[in-house]
Amino acid sequence: MDWLQVVVLALLQGLTEFLPVSSSAHLILVPALTGWPDQGLAFDVALHFGSLFAVLLYFRRDLLNMTTSWTQSLATRKLNDDARLAWGVIFATIPVGLAGLAFKDEIELYLRSPFYLALGLVGFGLLLGWVDWRFRGSRTVDQMTWKDVLVIGCAQALALFPGTSRAGITITAALVMGMNREAASRFSFLLSIPVILLACLLKTKDLVEAQVPVEWGAMALGVLVSAISAFLCIHYFLVFIKRIGMQPFVVYRIILGIALLVVFY
Repeated sequence: MDWLQVVVLALLQGLTEFLPVSSSAHLILVPALTGWPDQGLAFDVALHFGSLFAVLLYFRRDLLNMTTSWTQSLATRKLNDDARLAWGVIFATIPVGLAGLAFKDEIELYLRSPFYLALGLVGFGLLLGWVDWRFRGSRTVDQMTWKDVLVIGCAQALALFPGTSRAGITITAALVMGMNREAASRFSFLLSIPVILLACLLKTKDLVEAQVPVEWGAMALGVLVSAISAFLCIHYFLVFIKRIGMQPFVVYRIILGIALLVVFY
């Protein structure tokens, strides 16, 4: 890969991993428009590690408090807000983990096409737009119930369908349950940590088994650019989400879905 391809793909991964717009659609569309070769499994792993590092760094204080309280809850069996949030992230990750193990091969084989990506982008985009317009909740992350966790966790499993967007579907579910935009986004970001970590581990396992040659310079740059863009994305998304809402992302998803159909069909 040349350096321009490395930077563009890393920027896309860092930005779209946490925005409700589907990173997979971008990583398919851009090479098709530019004629770039496939970036390869090793580079995918590097980009995911960059995104993971960014979200860990941004929420480092929250994660420290959550981990401390969660550990204490194992001994005392008493839950404060941080311990409850930590358990919520764990339980909400279970459905997508089970769904991934059960349906990963079928999804890779039958649904990884531009048509299904476009369908997911437009369909779940319209759902996000309607939910953002219809449901104006006020509850915060500290006011989440176990029912909220179950619904959001099950919704996250739908992100396995191409074009859905993990961030988009979890934010949608949280808004339906009455959470405000900032709280819905924050919980979605926290939920990304175990999901990205699992994805990194699975891809690393595949990489080791395939014995793929590694371009260390490209990987290092990819990690750096992905981490920086992801960190800035999280920060500014949380800052502006109260004012801009979800509608601009809905419009963008529809345009991107149409673009996929035009380019490939």
